[in-house]
Amino acid sequence: MKAREGDLIETAEGLIFDVKGLVHPPKRVIAFIRYFPDASGKRKRRGLAYGKVYSLSERYKLLEEDFPQYLAYDQIFDETLCEVPTDKIRRHYNPIEKLREFRNSNSLDQLESRTLQLATMLKEKANILWSAVGVSGSILAGLHTTGSDIDLIVYGAKNCLKTYSALRKLMEDNKVLMQYDVNELRALFDFRSKDTVTSFEDFVRTESRKVMQGKLHGTDFFLRFVKDWGEINEDYGDVCYRNVGYARIEATVVEDSQAILTPCNYLIKNVKVVEGTDCEHMNEIASFRGRFCEQARKGEVVIAQGKVERVIDVKQGTEHFRLLLGSKTSDFMIPK
Repeated sequence: MKAREGDLIETAEGLIFDVKGLVHPPKRVIAFIRYFPDASGKRKRRGLAYGKVYSLSERYKLLEEDFPQYLAYDQIFDETLCEVPTDKIRRHYNPIEKLREFRNSNSLDQLESRTLQLATMLKEKANILWSAVGVSGSILAGLHTTGSDIDLIVYGAKNCLKTYSALRKLMEDNKVLMQYDVNELRALFDFRSKDTVTSFEDFVRTESRKVMQGKLHGTDFFLRFVKDWGEINEDYGDVCYRNVGYARIEATVVEDSQAILTPCNYLIKNVKVVEGTDCEHMNEIASFRGRFCEQARKGEVVIAQGKVERVIDVKQGTEHFRLLLGSKTSDFMIPK
């Protein structure tokens, strides 16, 4: 099956996973558990109650204790990952199809209506096709609450750039879409700090300038930008990754053209290892997590901490090192 970042998949046990990344093993999908049947859960759907897990550590713990069959050591990524066999998947939730349902419905609740409103604003302002926009998160699975966020996805590099530009202009108009103020950033910090440890001051410095997140009529929204199918030029096994340690580095960002995409990527130079694994030829910082998008800009010197990986391009016969962010709570990247 073809599954990519932002899709949801559901297993025979009723477990709902969110798909991560764009490259997956044969007959398996890399995806992290998000919702699970739970009699004491606060989310309801068709008479059933569901619980939700947030942090990566909670997700791994739940699977280790109750569903270890969905954990597997992946030799290409050199890491134990949450991977769902395709023959265990009973439903695939498609973000584009879900938004199409909203457009054809006359009975949307408030969050669904606001989701459609934001999608319509961006589609018209950016002049992109409806086939390039989808809805993700809890609303995709029908497990949202009145306090849930609006999670939208835009597909295709050109569409993403056009939408990002349109979003910035809409937020500058300061009429309907609002950037977070300090109090709202404090609430976001309290939530994020459970999974990514940083100081509030550093958090404000990076998050206050982001435009991929904000408020629409008091409702939080987050946009995810993802490559389209024709832009994914890597098959599973074309590139191998080897865990070689952990480090804190100082470096200069020389390219940020993929900083808004998930997975995101920053090319770097003048790398200085401040602490941890020392290695030559490190030239990128990457992450599969949306919270590290828009984290730094071209020309900025950054301090970053994360897993050091050797990246081996099997087809090209080349290799380099990268810093991967997001697998530990201690991972971070901030402008110096």
